[in-house]
Amino acid sequence: MSRETDDLTELDRKLPIEAEEDLEDLALGEDYALNPEFVSDVVDALDRGDAERLRELLGALHPADVADLMGFLSADAREELVPHLDPETLAEILSELDTEIREEVLEHVPSATLAKAIGEMESDDAADVVDDLEADKRAQVLAAMPEIERATIEATLAYEDETAGRLMQREVVAAPQFWTVGQAIDHFRKEVDDLPELFFDVYVVDPSYKPVGAVPVSQLLRSARGVPLAQIMEPVTEIPVDMDQEEVAYIFDKYHLISAPVVEPGGRLVGQITVDDIVGVIQEEGEEDILALAGVSDAGRDAGVWGIVRSRLPWLLVNTVTAALAASVIGAFEAQIQKLAILAALTPIVSALGGNAGTQTLAVAVRALASRELSAFNAIRTVGREMAVGLANGTVLAVLTGAATYLMFHDLRLSVAFGLSMIITLFVAGLAGAVVPLALERMGRDPAVSSSVFVTFVTDFTGFFAFLGLAALILL
Repeated sequence: MSRETDDLTELDRKLPIEAEEDLEDLALGEDYALNPEFVSDVVDALDRGDAERLRELLGALHPADVADLMGFLSADAREELVPHLDPETLAEILSELDTEIREEVLEHVPSATLAKAIGEMESDDAADVVDDLEADKRAQVLAAMPEIERATIEATLAYEDETAGRLMQREVVAAPQFWTVGQAIDHFRKEVDDLPELFFDVYVVDPSYKPVGAVPVSQLLRSARGVPLAQIMEPVTEIPVDMDQEEVAYIFDKYHLISAPVVEPGGRLVGQITVDDIVGVIQEEGEEDILALAGVSDAGRDAGVWGIVRSRLPWLLVNTVTAALAASVIGAFEAQIQKLAILAALTPIVSALGGNAGTQTLAVAVRALASRELSAFNAIRTVGREMAVGLANGTVLAVLTGAATYLMFHDLRLSVAFGLSMIITLFVAGLAGAVVPLALERMGRDPAVSSSVFVTFVTDFTGFFAFLGLAALILL
């Protein structure tokens, strides 16, 4: 064979790799977001029915990016795309999809294909997917699965939603405490198929399968073969199977855990939770708190208009009532406003600044409650601090806005009334922003959901009453 032929053969071998690298560059921008041009190429391949081009485009993406791609496609396009996904690829994508999109995709996957895909997934992800299925299809999929896998999923689904039992994966790496490092390594190498895809610790268990310690994989690999596991194991933080997932996330964050064993009420090891699961929980809980603070729910990219309306309208109605109550203060000072029309122009400024100050304090308080930084122990100190901040901000703004009012209207008494109302309003805003979420939590309510409505009411009512009341006393 000639040198030229060898060079051509080598070039042919390199072309697919280079083409794949080019597709990866086309697919993602520098911020790792999908490029619109790539999404358009996928849609074009779907419209043309070009299965080969579609496989090339999807093959260049990480499963998480394929899941992201699904969110940009229309429902019809997703339905056309699903048949091009083999069970192995489908297994990697399903756990990455948003819940609403996943439920829609699952409707278009045959039960037999879905059973194979679920069999490729970790037990926690598999249970989440099965839980999203309609009752009839769930029965079909479970019936098509091997008995052991089916029993594992059914056992996971028996736990309450958003608890450690639902979050955990059943696959764990455990060893008796009398084993040595060498015995453990030899055993794991023989039982490769039974090991989790990802694990960080080997849990050391007693004869009743209760965890007595854990050996990090890094420590296992550094230790001599003859060293007993009991000699190098570290204490473990056990997670009760019924613990709320938000509490689990707090424990992982507080103790800087990578993984933790999950135990039944009797202490028996039943699974493990790893940090990758916790990252999802932290993101989910954080998004819920942010949305709840605004009185809305997660709309998602495919949410319908009426679904969004139903989630937002109730709090707007509550806000309408509180706003009407605050506005009634203006009605009570109607005679004063008629005598001095400038009051009507300045009143919204006081309430707007008070509302912003209250929202600032509220956001800090809700975050502190969620991260356990605020409790009954330091509540008085925290409330006092926010009141002092409100007083200080109010004083600074009183000087600035009072001076601006005097320059505009040349009325010293009006400036004094405006400045004093600013101090009162921001002081009350700091108080309300800290006290309202504390009170709601004490009452067993979620402070992130309804605090903003009540804080806004307090700041508006106070702003209107303080300014108009002081104006009536000083000016009229």
